Amino acid sequence: MTVEVVESQPIDADPDAVAAFAQATLEREGVEADARLTISFVAPDEIADLNEAHLGVAGPTDVLSFPIEDAAPGRPPRRAADGPPLELGDIVIAGEVVADHAERYGVAFDDELYLMVCHGVLHILGWDHQTEDEANRMEAREATHLDTIGKRRR
Repeated sequence: MTVEVVESQPIDADPDAVAAFAQATLEREGVEADARLTISFVAPDEIADLNEAHLGVAGPTDVLSFPIEDAAPGRPPRRAADGPPLELGDIVIAGEVVADHAERYGVAFDDELYLMVCHGVLHILGWDHQTEDEANRMEAREATHLDTIGKRRR
């Protein structure tokens, strides 16, 4: 499995550790080893442009996910027999927005960052939070993954 971290905006975190956590989360969710995911760290104005273009929402957000494959909770995408490796999609994170949220919620930057990585990975795998039930299930799943690295969900 390949998780590439791209820092077009510098982030106060170890990119290798971020990639390792994302990879471990994908593995625990049952994603095949022959898969690829990209996590990009960008400036607030860049994620604001993406937010407007893809969701119709003005302003920056902390994380956006752009899945390529169809998936649903508990049903990760599968590579077609003799097909190419899975391209799972892209996660885009605005580190400055994450830092603002960490301060607002009174949590460490790393805790908030890893929550956003996990949140993005789960969205790539079809998890959502449009209803209260979906949100509760997704938050519980995030907490489970974060617990593996000693982090807590806010």
